[in-house]
Amino acid sequence: METLKNIIIYIFGCLLLAISLNFFLIPANVFASGFTGIAQILATLTPISTGISLFILNIPVAILGWRKIGKRFTVFSFINVAISTFFLEVIPVIKISEDILLNSVFGGVIMAIGAGVILKYGSSTGGVDIIALVLARYSERPLGTYFFVINSIIVLTAGLLFDWEKALYTLVTLYVGSRIIDAIHTRHVKLTAMIVTKKPDDLQKAIHEQLTRGITRIPAKGGYSKEDKEMLMIVITRYELYSLKQIIAKVDEKAFTNIIETAGIYGLFRKDN
Repeated sequence: METLKNIIIYIFGCLLLAISLNFFLIPANVFASGFTGIAQILATLTPISTGISLFILNIPVAILGWRKIGKRFTVFSFINVAISTFFLEVIPVIKISEDILLNSVFGGVIMAIGAGVILKYGSSTGGVDIIALVLARYSERPLGTYFFVINSIIVLTAGLLFDWEKALYTLVTLYVGSRIIDAIHTRHVKLTAMIVTKKPDDLQKAIHEQLTRGITRIPAKGGYSKEDKEMLMIVITRYELYSLKQIIAKVDEKAFTNIIETAGIYGLFRKDN
């Protein structure tokens, strides 16, 4: 039932992505972020549609994600790409407004809502997300660096293909989208979870079975109950937040968890280091 609920949510998110593109961004020649924006560029330069370009681009990325990240995350991400491609192909491209600013803002908002709900329920829209995750695991650079590089290329290409005004409106779309996703699901590269629990051994074992992250265990005592507990501190990426919530709910639903943004980390991050 949990998987079925997630799939329904993913379909809804992909539908919003397609609507934002075919009703707002594509008619206005304003580009989205990531692989979606690259697919728009290819559709402008070639006879291949945005949906098909998006699907083709994600095939090698799905193989990379399968080998380097994890099966569940990659499978659902690729399913989202396939669903998005389907909606992009069946929904006609319709110009709702002649105002490019309205198209940029509403396209960014609707796309961000779609991407945000998909992220919130433990998946992604594929593409740059998976590439950035893999690169970040094997380098010292944060995820944000790779997103910035890809999106900068998209903005520059928009300026060269059309005009620099279009590039500025593409920036508006990217900014609006990032703010909306922040409101729905955190986009911070790293998060710190502090979990106060009575079942530290069971919880640590469950987390290590699914997440390749180190855990620091700190003795804790209930201020009111005076009960002895432990606090498990773990640093995760935004993609792992949904999985961590599921693990905690399954092992110790009474655990108290505080999630905070992490400005930076030093030292070992992966469990297998």
